[in-house]
Amino acid sequence: MDAAQLGRQPAHRPQGASLDGTVLSADEEAIVVAFRRPALPPLDDYLYAPQATIPRLTRPSLHRCRQRHGISRLPDVDGEQKRSRVKVYPLGGFPIDLAEVRTAAGRLDLFVAIDRTTKFAFIELHGRATRRIAGDFLRHLIEAEPSRVHTDLADNGTHFTTPGNVAPAAPLIKEAIAAGEIFRAHSFESACPRNDVEHRLTKPHCP
Repeated sequence: MDAAQLGRQPAHRPQGASLDGTVLSADEEAIVVAFRRPALPPLDDYLYAPQATIPRLTRPSLHRCRQRHGISRLPDVDGEQKRSRVKVYPLGGFPIDLAEVRTAAGRLDLFVAIDRTTKFAFIELHGRATRRIAGDFLRHLIEAEPSRVHTDLADNGTHFTTPGNVAPAAPLIKEAIAAGEIFRAHSFESACPRNDVEHRLTKPHCP
């Protein structure tokens, strides 16, 4: 692998473990890039989340990957936005997104959830995302999150709500559960009240 492929490298390499053990494959880099796009976290905030899927991911290999794909810096925002006060969120609020990963083996779907306050990130990679898998992802997130997950924020895509919904059905599902009614419901929206998680949707037709 030449210098252009590795990105900017110092002239002197420290002795020790070979670099080969930390070189990411094309498929692994695709996962890193797909995770970066919806999340946009700094380097330190999302190094550990992809390691469950990519065990050999290290800080240097992640940095090189980001440089190669031009995602090593957060996008600039307007000066007015830069000066605005940062909103403080309580722990346990998770925007959840679904990203598409293109690999040599074909298309994969990447679920991403990041706590707005702690930047704790949780991801899962699946061959094909379904509503049931989306519901399972929320349950796995709840198991993995050190603090309580109290809110999720997702788009109005079919994986997170019934098509055509402009408001979450979770409150109605919660009422039906409390009344002991028999009902059919969207897998993800059903998982929210069953785990005492408030389900919120972004504006219609917005990612």
